[in-house]
Amino acid sequence: MADSNVKVLGTWASPFVMRVKIALHLKSVRYEDVEEDLLAPKSELLLKSNPIYKKILVFFHAHNPICESLIILQYIDEVWTTSAPSILPSDPYECSQSRFWAAYVDDKFFPALGRLLIGATEEDKKAALAEVVEGTVVLEGAFGELSKGKAFFGGDNIGFVDIALGSLLGWIEVIGKQCETKLVSEAKTPRLVQWAECFSANEAVKDVLPDVDKLTDFGLKLRAKVVEIPKVIDMNR
Repeated sequence: MADSNVKVLGTWASPFVMRVKIALHLKSVRYEDVEEDLLAPKSELLLKSNPIYKKILVFFHAHNPICESLIILQYIDEVWTTSAPSILPSDPYECSQSRFWAAYVDDKFFPALGRLLIGATEEDKKAALAEVVEGTVVLEGAFGELSKGKAFFGGDNIGFVDIALGSLLGWIEVIGKQCETKLVSEAKTPRLVQWAECFSANEAVKDVLPDVDKLTDFGLKLRAKVVEIPKVIDMNR
């Protein structure tokens, strides 16, 4: 039974919403899932609970709304401290590195993926593909540094960067199929391939990551919406 004090307002296809659900699963926190239709007009609840940005996702705890996925992950980690290992490292330097690489995923890698999905021209998509491929190689290197030879960016357990990047795995597969390129491959990023398999199979993750065929269908609808309304639709709106 869901905790009436914990709610997640978002859409199933948003990787940012997936992040929060994975964190809640890791902490064994039950929650109410409030679905927002990304392709429909914004709900009154969304506009009221996030009046500044007017976008998903919104996390509610004790009726208090909290926005932005990485901020929410830190909040969850600080509030539910006894039910599971910490999401962020306790060591200040390691914590700073986790925050740095999660920011890299959001500021550099994800925008390139978005342009690859909905690029207006083939030239745009080609440039975006080069950025994404470069990004996977960079993240392969980051994994080597942060994991210290273990299964996850967070070491033995799923951590901050695992959740930030892992929430994109479905979209990485969908977009890779669309451009007929394996974006995470044994040839260029063998450690990321192994990591993705471990992450996706984790009990806290496997029921959150969406079916790829369903996500592909949603991606087609998203592209059509962008063509109809010439602007990028932000899955973290």
